[in-house]
Amino acid sequence: MSLASVQEFFATHAPDITVLETETSSATVALAAQAHGVDPDQIAKTICLKAGDTILLVVTAGMKRLDNRKFRDRFAAKPRMLGAEEVVEVTSHPVGGVCPFGLPSDLPVYCDVSLKNYAEVVPAAGAINAAVRISPERMAHLTKAEWVDVCQ
Repeated sequence: MSLASVQEFFATHAPDITVLETETSSATVALAAQAHGVDPDQIAKTICLKAGDTILLVVTAGMKRLDNRKFRDRFAAKPRMLGAEEVVEVTSHPVGGVCPFGLPSDLPVYCDVSLKNYAEVVPAAGAINAAVRISPERMAHLTKAEWVDVCQ
């Protein structure tokens, strides 16, 4: 159902974008970079977090790590990673396939400025072997994301 919701999202909002499915897993940044023939930082990694009582998604360049101080300064709370079951419950996507597309309900989405280093990024697409190729600006526009600087 998760992959289907992402495919439906793109069919409705960006029919020119095709969801790419690979035969092998692309559930980690390294596997995704290998599967799609891109630099690991070109993988748009989506992290499901809780800041206080708010659940949100932060999309970063693949090898970047959250900077706790920057995150606290921006969101006035310490970031807390959700467990795998919570992530599926909130996003409908499995860990390794989490993305800001095709969500069952609106979640705040934030794109880290680290993504702007590339003309095209490769976020997951709702399954551990699915992704899309998209410009960071278009991804932010389609997901109504806000740009932030929360990585090291």
